[in-house]
Formats: sequence, structure tokens, C-alpha cells
Amino acid sequence: MSEQENKLDRIRHSASHVMAEAVISLFPEAKVAIGPAIDDGFYYDFDLGRALVPEDLEAIEAKMKALLKEDRPFVAKDVSLEEARKLFADQPYKLELIEDLAAKSDGAPKLSIYTQGSFTDLCRGPHVASTAEIPAEGIKLMSIAGAYWRGDSNKAMLQRIYGTAWENKADLDTYLYRIEEAKKRDHRALGKQLELFTTNEQVGGGLILWQPNGGMVRHIVERFSKDAHLLNGYKFVYTPHIGKANLWETSGHLDFYRESMYSPMQIDEEQFYVKPMNCPFHMHIYKARPRSYRELPLRMAEFGTVYRYETSGSLHGLTRVRGFTQDDAHIFCRPEQIDAEISKALDFSLYILRSFGLEDFTAYISTRPKEKSIGVDEDWNRATKALEKAVEKADLPYKHDIGGGAFYGPKIDLKLNDALGREWQLSTIQFDFNLPERFDLNYVSEDGSPQRPLMVHRALFGSVERFIGMLTEHYAGAFPFWFAPVQTVVVPITDDVLPYSREVEEALADEGIRVEVDDRNDRMQSKIRDAQLRKIPVVAVIGRKEAESGMVSVRDRDAGDKGQMPLTDFIQMAKNANAIGTPQRLDRKGPRVPFVGSKLES
Repeated sequence: MSEQENKLDRIRHSASHVMAEAVISLFPEAKVAIGPAIDDGFYYDFDLGRALVPEDLEAIEAKMKALLKEDRPFVAKDVSLEEARKLFADQPYKLELIEDLAAKSDGAPKLSIYTQGSFTDLCRGPHVASTAEIPAEGIKLMSIAGAYWRGDSNKAMLQRIYGTAWENKADLDTYLYRIEEAKKRDHRALGKQLELFTTNEQVGGGLILWQPNGGMVRHIVERFSKDAHLLNGYKFVYTPHIGKANLWETSGHLDFYRESMYSPMQIDEEQFYVKPMNCPFHMHIYKARPRSYRELPLRMAEFGTVYRYETSGSLHGLTRVRGFTQDDAHIFCRPEQIDAEISKALDFSLYILRSFGLEDFTAYISTRPKEKSIGVDEDWNRATKALEKAVEKADLPYKHDIGGGAFYGPKIDLKLNDALGREWQLSTIQFDFNLPERFDLNYVSEDGSPQRPLMVHRALFGSVERFIGMLTEHYAGAFPFWFAPVQTVVVPITDDVLPYSREVEEALADEGIRVEVDDRNDRMQSKIRDAQLRKIPVVAVIGRKEAESGMVSVRDRDAGDKGQMPLTDFIQMAKNANAIGTPQRLDRKGPRVPFVGSKLES
């Protein structure tokens, strides 16, 4: 954590204590729970005599700002177990925490408290030196939510107050702007407005129904990626949606992943599970016949739909679902090939993502978890070094996620900062020491001896659903020209130019442009307005002058009015903007097709 992040963290943690003091002053019977700093702010949980309403937030915030003016120090003190019990005798949640600490330390815990003004909290810190260091103009209380004590649904439901804190009003205003902009970009609302997808409780929560517009975006995204996979050395396979229990026992999923799997179904007196991952099936495809060292590297790819249990409260549009499609790949290779394969997988991931106009990435290299992992440290260390080398070669900034690896190997996670600076998890490149061993994979080496292949998992989008949800929010639903579901709407001004409008539609469609004619009996401005609400990249307006001269009047969603131009020129511009949707080989010499966004260029 940087010095700046440390400073903000202390401000936010301290602000949560001031908020608790303000709440107790307004609700003297309040019972306090916990109040940490979090990303972009802080919260505190309370047990109160009544439900809070939005007007309460205004009163609590005003009280906080009054308390901040008093410039009181945060005073730390170590206390004994008995002292702590006396201090918090009327606070049951604090007493529970104290007893837990006592149990974990054989009855003699080191307890620390912090006091500012009239409020004392059980806390390890750190805090700012004084309330004067918490800028009142940088604080705002944001919302109220329910929260079970200690996250346990069998325990009391508390009221959680969320707030945000920044070093100055300008930073707060920027944050609030981002929050409002994020609401406008919410892919769930845009999904409804743009008719991309829906869900239905009769179908089941977390199960996506793709509407034609969303289905077209998905089709284009998948087609581009699949064609690029074929050009770059991957072979496609397809696997079932269910597998016998012993498959998941062999893979280790029933030992390590059971809580995320759906309950088994009984078929012919045997248990089957819907698949949470594609990996075990790919192992059996590899094992279908003996493999020679000459066949490696073998890159198997599948857009496979998997099913994972998520609680109903965690479901969120396209980004947290129960059934989703992973763009999986498993790369089987010899030890001497592993460095090159990891670099190729990373370069390929970056190429695909950059083709969608995404650029601001950070790589996170996740190392061995402390618990529930397999393999020896030597293998983990060697694999981690190979991941670091690939990231450095790709000239990506990276961080270490200590202990964040899966049980079967270290990994690279590519995370994107979107148009609002929010971080999204995308590609994963993961070593696996587990499956080749568990499924007894081999290849015949050059000297005729059986050898164990190394294996890399690779998911590029992560999931198609989450990726399209992210694209929707990143672009606020205004997709770039090449993967917009409808690229051009032709608007005839009068019915007598409708025949020429149909000719324009046919000419564009012949060149692969997705086009519609708006032939409704409505005013031109109304039709243009509807196209804007649908976020159509280009509107081609047809009047008598255009029809008589073989022209079109072009309105670009982002560049504005481009005026009249010959139909042939317009078609060429549309084809140029569509060219990014033509995948390329990464080892091909010559310039790449640049990302051109949604604007038509001459």
C-alpha cells in the first residue's frame, strides 16, 4: 500500500469512529459492532432501537462535522482483559469480540483501545493523530444496508451505515461524479433499455436469457475470439454439461470445490454433477490416445457453459450468475516449452482484449495459498518465476497477490481499469500441478520414455457473460461500430424515398454491415432520437436529394454530422470501421489493424 493509500485508509478508519460517536450521541441506546475502512470509504454496524431512514443520514453527517471541528486527539491505550470487559460492559457485540480474542490467546490477549472525545472503541488502529486531520468537506454518508452480525444469517441483523472520506472536496466531488456515472452505466439497466438480456424467476435466478441485440453482441464477440483462436494455434473441443461423480473425485473438485457445485443427480443408480469447470473433460480428451512429444504444445479450447452455486443475494446481472460460458483453454506442453507458451498465452490475451478497445491493465501474480494446496515449493517457485518473466516481457505493470493462487498452482490475473477507473477481473493464466498427475497424463518423449506434460489453464474473457457486462458498462452501452448489434439505421424522410432506402440497406448488408430501415410513419427527428436512445453508431438519412444523387447524409453517434457523401464512400468507411473485427495471426509480419472505436474515418 502506498503512502497516499495509507493516509486515506487512516482517515477513513478514523471517520468510522467519529460516525459511531455521532450515532451514539443521537441514539444513546445504540449497540456498536465493527467499523473498518474499506475501498473508497468506511462503514460501521449498529444495533438500534428503530430502522434508520435517509433523513437520519443527514443528521448523523451533520453531527460528525460538528464533532470534527473540536480537534480532539485519537488516544491509544493497551488494556487488560478485565479492563476491556468493564469498559464495554453495556456493549454485547464488543464483549463477544473480546471473549473470542481471549479464547484465541489462552485468556491473556493484548487488547488495545482508541478514544476520541467521548467515544472509546476496541481497535488496533491505525488512526490519524487528531480529528482535525479528517477533512469535514471530504466526508459524506452514502447509504444504509442490513448486515448480519459477523456475516452469519443465524445471528442478529444489524444496520450498516456506509460513508466515504477523501482528503478534500475536489476528490469527494470526483468520487460522487463517478458514482452517478456508474449508475448511468449499470449494465442491468442498460441491458433492459437496449434489449440485451433479461432474467426471469420462472426460469431461475442467475440464468441469463439473451435477447436478439445481446445475442448479436455475444455472437460477434465469440466469433471474433474463436476465429482468432484458430488462427493462433488452438484446436476446439466440445464436452458434456454433466459428468459422473468419480470424474470430480479424480479431479479433486469434490474435495476442494464442493461448496460451489450443485447437488448431484441420480441417473441409472449413479451420481452425476453438472460441471463447474471444463478441465476434467479435457484431460480425458488428451488421454483418448497415446501422445508423442512431437504433438506438443497441444492447445485445446472450448467455449463451455458451466454451472456454479451462488447465493441468491450475490447474483448481479451478467457479472455474478449461476450458469455462464467460459472461454477455456488448456495448454499441454513439455517443460522446455512452458516459458514460451505462457508468453504466447499472455500476448494472445492482450491482443484479444485490446481489439475491444481495452488498454489499462495490471497483472496480479498469485502465489501459493497457505492452506489447501498441492505440489512442492520448488515447482511453485519455478512456475511463479515463469509467470513473472512473461509479465515483464509483455511490459505490464504487476503486483503480487501473496497466497492468492488456486490449490493447484500459481496464476496471472489480468485486471482492467475501465472508463471510470474501476477494476475488473478478466483473463487468467494458471499453472496446474494437479490434473496431469491425478489423471495420469503422459507423452512419449524423444527417447521413448513416458513423461508427464506440464499444463496451463487459460480463460481469456473469464466468462462471456461477465465480459459483455463489463463492455456494456465501460462503453455505457454505446458499443464501438464493429461489435454494435445494429451498426446503421437508415432513416427515410418521406415514403417516396423508401425504395432507395431499401437499396442502401441491401448494399450495406451485402458488405456485412448490420443495418435496419426505420420505415415507421413518424417524423425524421423522432426516428433520429430513437436511434440515439438505442445508441446506434450511425444514422443514414435519406431525402429526395440523396435518392436522386445516390448519396446519403451521415450522422455519426460520436463524431456528429458528417454531411452528404456518395453511398460508395459511406460503404467503404463502414467497412474500414468494421475491419477490427477481422482477427489476425500474432506472428504475422506487418501492421495490425488499429482499433478505431465507433467513429467513421475517411
